[in-house]
Amino acid sequence: MTSLPTERRQILCVFPRYSPSFGTFEYSFPLLDGVSAFMPPQGLLVVAAALPATWDVRFCDENLEPATAEDFAWADAVFVSGMHIQRPQINDICRRAHAYGKTTVLGGPSVSACPEQYPEFDYLHVGELGDATDEVISRLARDPSRPTRQIVLTTRARRELGDFPIPAYGLVPLERYFIGSIQFSSGCPYQCEFCDIPGLYGRTPRLKTPEQIIAELDILLARGTNGAVYFVDDNFIAHRRAVRELLPHLVKWQKRNGYPFYFACEATLNIAKRPEILELMREASFGTVFCGIETPDPDALRAMSKEHNLMVPIVEAIRTLNSYGLEVVSGIILGLDTDKANSGEALVEFIERSNIPMLTINLLQALPRTPLWDRLAREGRLIHDDSRESNVDFKLPYEEVLATWRDCMDRAYRPEAVFARFAYQIRETYPHRIKLPNSPQRLSFRNIRRAVYMLCRIIWEVGVRSNYRKEFWKFARPLLRRGDIENLIAVPLVAHHLIMFSREAVAGRRNASHYSARLLEPAIAAE
Repeated sequence: MTSLPTERRQILCVFPRYSPSFGTFEYSFPLLDGVSAFMPPQGLLVVAAALPATWDVRFCDENLEPATAEDFAWADAVFVSGMHIQRPQINDICRRAHAYGKTTVLGGPSVSACPEQYPEFDYLHVGELGDATDEVISRLARDPSRPTRQIVLTTRARRELGDFPIPAYGLVPLERYFIGSIQFSSGCPYQCEFCDIPGLYGRTPRLKTPEQIIAELDILLARGTNGAVYFVDDNFIAHRRAVRELLPHLVKWQKRNGYPFYFACEATLNIAKRPEILELMREASFGTVFCGIETPDPDALRAMSKEHNLMVPIVEAIRTLNSYGLEVVSGIILGLDTDKANSGEALVEFIERSNIPMLTINLLQALPRTPLWDRLAREGRLIHDDSRESNVDFKLPYEEVLATWRDCMDRAYRPEAVFARFAYQIRETYPHRIKLPNSPQRLSFRNIRRAVYMLCRIIWEVGVRSNYRKEFWKFARPLLRRGDIENLIAVPLVAHHLIMFSREAVAGRRNASHYSARLLEPAIAAE
């Protein structure tokens, strides 16, 4: 920032509510102690931290509670950020802010890809933190009132991640989130046809320093983050040398602090070819890695420019990750041009063979600023109909693709199937994790109290009240006999969400794509 404004301003940052989705675990929240949302909104917290120190900032994550009338009345301007899936909620925040005559500023991935979809906002911030951010601050410092027409500011000079401030974690109650969040890098070198990351953030990874990451972890720990922290990087191994340099710092931090966190991340499946990275991840207590497998069909992977998934046979790569104690979570896409009538059967067979417990199975959705969007636009196969589950004109009949998705969801997430896959992980994956110390941090009174509360809730809600209690007890009895309380808590927490969400999805009460525009409920904040 070239100069610091001296005028005091009052800024309300509002993060929009998510519609229920497969990856946000809302069905697990009633089994937890005070948890009401999945993950802190990393991007908007960085923006809040980048505002002038002389400005007063309030932060409202509407996944926890809605912004109040008093919040809007207090503010000079309202900052909003979000993804495409949150578009109805984003626009609803704008409407409420304007009802109080407040200036609205929208940034983040959705508006950066499609600024034309947000005509009502006063300021659009297109792109990442940088010179456009400085210009927004400068304009609001001079005059916080609403401009006579919309102003679009586009970042030309991005701020380096090494110059990012620590996210304003102090503005949100971190203990109310299912997991914590942290960012090490941005961007991905690959160009998968359906992915908008290279278009938004570039193919050359940009990085924070290990010292920044350690400072953020210190704050996350001090402010009560629950026992897992997710690296939200687009591809954790996008810059392999940098990751190799970071991981020893994470190992030292975990040892120094008594291993208070499990770590999780997203990475391409070819991480299986990097044993030196996998061993360091094991030592740092990484427990889960999300891999965009997308499909077990090699021809489909080549068609979507994802040949890097074929560097090692897929199931062999999964077994390699399991051998380092890493449980794989996978993204799967149905509705690809290469899909056949038996693609659903092939997917179910792959799920059974791979023993991946959690797969986010979505219908193909074309996102703006992707090669897929451009190709389908040329072919006249983009459909603009918000009543559909996808904006793609599939090669197979739409109803057939949708029926395949429902059948796969039903079979993959039957209670007996879910618990069988988790039982495999307990036998074959978790024993390869390092043995964590019984440190004061891990055995704190808070953690013990939470564990007792969650175990009681699980036994009552799942073991007594649920209609799949028979399958639960079949899974739970061996754990009880050997005193494996940690897995008796951790597995049913996740399994319950997977089972309940899939039932709602199969019944048509949840969208078949995380990016679907089909609105199933009012676009209002949580009550």
